Amino acid sequence: MIITYILFFVGFILLIKGADLLVDGASSLGKRLGISTLMIGLTIVAFGTSTPELIVNIFASIQGNTDIAIGNILGSNIANILLILGISAIIYPLAVKRGTVWKEIPFSLLAAIVVAFMVNDAFIDNDLWSGLTRIDGLILISFFVIFLYYVFGISKADPTSPNEDLTKQTDATPRVYSLWRSYLMIGGGLLGLVIGGKWIVDGSVMIATNLGVSQALIGLTIVAVGTSLPELATSAVAAYKKNVDIAVGNIVGSNIFNIFWILGLSAVVRPLPFPQILMSDVFMTVIATLLLFAVLFVGKRHIIERWQGFCFVVIYIGYIAYLVIRG
Repeated sequence: MIITYILFFVGFILLIKGADLLVDGASSLGKRLGISTLMIGLTIVAFGTSTPELIVNIFASIQGNTDIAIGNILGSNIANILLILGISAIIYPLAVKRGTVWKEIPFSLLAAIVVAFMVNDAFIDNDLWSGLTRIDGLILISFFVIFLYYVFGISKADPTSPNEDLTKQTDATPRVYSLWRSYLMIGGGLLGLVIGGKWIVDGSVMIATNLGVSQALIGLTIVAVGTSLPELATSAVAAYKKNVDIAVGNIVGSNIFNIFWILGLSAVVRPLPFPQILMSDVFMTVIATLLLFAVLFVGKRHIIERWQGFCFVVIYIGYIAYLVIRG
C-alpha cells in the first residue's frame, strides 16, 4: 500500500519530465528535418504540453476508471482558469489580445457547452444513460480538427500572430541535439509518460478506495492539478517575465485541447458514463470559462487585473472545499 502511494507521487514526476523530454526531443528532430519553428510550436509543443492529461486519460479509459478520466479533464480546465490564470494575474496583470478575447476564448466556451449538452442525455432525451458515446467522441475530435485548421490558417496568414508564442513554451527556439540523442529523448519521454500515467491511475484508485471517497474527487483534485503542472509552470513563469500572451494563450489552448482532443479520444477508447454527481462539475467548467470572458470587460478592458486573479483563486479554493464536502 505504501509503495502504491510512493509510486503515485513518483508517477507525476515521470509524467512531467516525460512530457518535457518528448517535447524537447521531438522539437530537435523537427528542426533537423527542416520543420519551421512556428509549425513545431503549433504541433509538437501544443500536443506535448497536453500529454500528461492524455496519457492519464487513456490508461483510465482502458482500465474502465472513467470517473478519473472525466474528473481529470474537467478538473484541469477549472484549475487552468481559476487557479493558474489567477496566480499568473496576481504575479502580473494579464493583457489579453483581441483575437483571443473574441475567438479563442469563445471557442473554449463552445467546447465546455458542447460537452454539457452531450452528457445530459437523461435530461434532454429522457434516456436512462448519460455520458459520452464513441460517436460523441468522434464529434469532439472533429471540432478539434476544425480548431487546428483555424490555427494553421491564421498562422499562415499572419506569421507574427500570437500563435507564434506557442513556440516559446520551451522558453526559446527549440534546441537542436544530435539525431541519436533526439531519438533517445523521445523514447525516454514516452517511457516516462507511460509508466507515470499507469502509476497515477493505479494510485488514484487505491487512494479513493482507502479514503472512502469517489474516484471522481481524486480525478478532479489531485490528478487534475498534477497533470496541469506544465501549464502552471509555463503561465507563472511567462507572467513573471511579462510575456502575458503566452500565459493566457497557453491556458486557453490547453482547455480546448483537453475537451475536444483528449476527452474525445478517451470516449472513442471507451464510452464515458457521466454520473449525476459530476454534472455540477461540467457546469462549473462552463461557469469558469464564462467568468474568464466576463472579467475582460470589468475594470480595465481586456486585462485580468491582480484583484480579479485573487478572486479567481478564492473561487477555486471554495470549489475545492465544496468537492471535499461532497466527497
